[in-house]
Amino acid sequence: MAFQPALADRAPAQAAAPATFSCTDMVDAASGAQLLRDGHCDERVTPASTFNIAVSLMGYDSGILRDAHSPNLPFKPGYADWNPDWRATTDPTSWIRNSTVWYAQQVTASLGAQRFRQYVRAFGYGNLDVSGDPGKDNGLAMSWIASSLKISPAEQTAFLRKIVNRQLPLSAHAYDMTARLTALGALPNGWQIHGKTGTASPVLADGSDDRRHSYGWFVGWASKGGRTVVFSRLVLDDTQESAAGPRTRDAFLRDLPAQLDAL
Repeated sequence: MAFQPALADRAPAQAAAPATFSCTDMVDAASGAQLLRDGHCDERVTPASTFNIAVSLMGYDSGILRDAHSPNLPFKPGYADWNPDWRATTDPTSWIRNSTVWYAQQVTASLGAQRFRQYVRAFGYGNLDVSGDPGKDNGLAMSWIASSLKISPAEQTAFLRKIVNRQLPLSAHAYDMTARLTALGALPNGWQIHGKTGTASPVLADGSDDRRHSYGWFVGWASKGGRTVVFSRLVLDDTQESAAGPRTRDAFLRDLPAQLDAL
């Protein structure tokens, strides 16, 4: 598991959205009933680190990932390190907590391009495009990071519903461990939350990052008393000092108890 992708010299893969927007999408997991849809919920953008939910399923199903703490992999020079938390030995638990890009890349590298594509297609994940940046042959390492793979909030909730209902061709271990890694605890009203953030800059036509705007994702599910609601929240807004994904998560969770009580 020694894959070290280049992160520079990116070709344009995704145009920046022309204006800020947001979406909140909530669906009853059992029935598929639409509980809330507000905003631009069919807008496809990069999944960023929300794709780690999919990578976790792939990793545990294939046996590359074993439990919550193995494999425990050392950081190596050349790995993605723009977040200081990534410059450390990492296991599955800290990978999901810190959205460690290089750890996900070790999993996909071990899968290989063919099996990676097969999983994405089996999941019906977004636009299914794992080709990566044009001419770069980096889909295995970069397709979900402001590149070719795109998904809408509505498609995120559809994917999450398949996970909750265990409708994908995966082992029970893959479902169990992914649920364990994404568990965030309980809301004050007793709903148990699972979720994953994602943060990314839109890509401008010249291939550079749009530093003025950020995508913030928070996707997951809430369960209580035998009922589960899957949700997806996406915001494109002005770049701020704090990361857009955690900021989106925190704002969403503040409002979520009242929203769930009203359903």
